[in-house]
Amino acid sequence: MYSNDMKAKISEIFRSVQGEGKYLGVDQIFVRFSGCNLSCDWCDTPSAQDPTAYAEMSSEEILSILVQMGAGNCHSISLTGGEPLLQSDFLLELLPELKKKHYKIYLETNGVLVDALKKNIRSIDIISMDFKLPSSCHCKDHWEEHLQFLKTAKRKKVFVKAVISKNTVIEDVSRARDLIYSVASDILLVLQPNAIELDAELWEKCCGFQQHCAEKLRDVRVIPQVHRLLGIR
Repeated sequence: MYSNDMKAKISEIFRSVQGEGKYLGVDQIFVRFSGCNLSCDWCDTPSAQDPTAYAEMSSEEILSILVQMGAGNCHSISLTGGEPLLQSDFLLELLPELKKKHYKIYLETNGVLVDALKKNIRSIDIISMDFKLPSSCHCKDHWEEHLQFLKTAKRKKVFVKAVISKNTVIEDVSRARDLIYSVASDILLVLQPNAIELDAELWEKCCGFQQHCAEKLRDVRVIPQVHRLLGIR
């Protein structure tokens, strides 16, 4: 049941193909939530550029747009941001309505808000979880939050994505590898070269990290942000 009072801050809703990670190339509708609890150096989302660039929308309004965009014949609905789990109470209302339509729910998250995930995980199908490596994004470490989040996320289809920059150090990559291994060795790790810095040197660095991580993990891939390379959303 819809609540007339419950609204979310939405930056944009659009249809495109997934440009990164395990599901690269699938047809999705992206619901971009405004606002984030972290601040990464290379963040390029609209809310990072202009925190006021959003509209307040109800579940009913979002669902109406999804229906108009033909959500029933796309791979999944990507909840992205920003950080969607910051608005977890709203998701508690929205997601059951989406599941009534048999939409597949794909969550893109920074992987630190474990309590918010626990509240909503029943309605989520796929989780694209970021690991925020301190040397990559110049932020404090979130190892314990990532560990608890991944343990919960493992209940669904989950893969981990880590941005690799020219500043990324092997110690952070090793710790990420070992953390994933402690939960399950078959969880996919995607090493994503920072699109702003991408060149032959950074690509070679990612490939070296891939070999290092493959010593413990079964599936490690180097996948760039294809949508950034093509200049599309």
